Amino acid sequence: MARQERAIRTRRAILEAAGAVFDEHGYTSTTIAMVLERAEVTKGALYFHFPSKESLAQAVLDEQVPFGAVPEQACKLQEIIDMTFVVAQRLLTDPLLRGSVRLTVDQATPPGVDHTGPFVKWAERLTVLMDQADRQGELLPTVNHRDTVELLVGGFAGIQLMSRALTNRADLAYRISVLWSHILPSIAVPGLLLGLDSKADRGLRVLSAVPVP
Repeated sequence: MARQERAIRTRRAILEAAGAVFDEHGYTSTTIAMVLERAEVTKGALYFHFPSKESLAQAVLDEQVPFGAVPEQACKLQEIIDMTFVVAQRLLTDPLLRGSVRLTVDQATPPGVDHTGPFVKWAERLTVLMDQADRQGELLPTVNHRDTVELLVGGFAGIQLMSRALTNRADLAYRISVLWSHILPSIAVPGLLLGLDSKADRGLRVLSAVPVP
């Protein structure tokens, strides 16, 4: 059991180090040696978990969607809103998430690394919530669930890139708030709009209510 726990900790340390290096240097310029130095593990330990740079990058990409986990809300539109703000907030501090997001939009990743995965998984997750929101009467009848979700996922990806370039994401929460101020009136029933919270500090408030493991 102790050996298994040690292996889990080592794998996590490698992933977090790889996330930081991929975020700073991109896929092409990142080397295994950089990750080894950052993770402070042996080459054998790294290759035990990840046989190649491609497999390491894929593992970093696969970690992205769980960072959007938020407390369940009775209002499913609010739950979707919360996910966007929590990811935006975590992008400020978590190197693994930042590396995963960098790889998602990095066009230099080779064919062996599926950087479309996060887009697909985010769309699938949010579509489930959008379907639930519709069944609860939260959406206007004209809303196309999949189109709306893909607009949201693509909009978030572009906004975080712009925010990263201009302010190192310091204004990302504000920009996400602006995005929602334009999207919500076109999808939410009027009676719900005043009760939805899309203020820029929403991510901070949601995370402050999540128990620390």
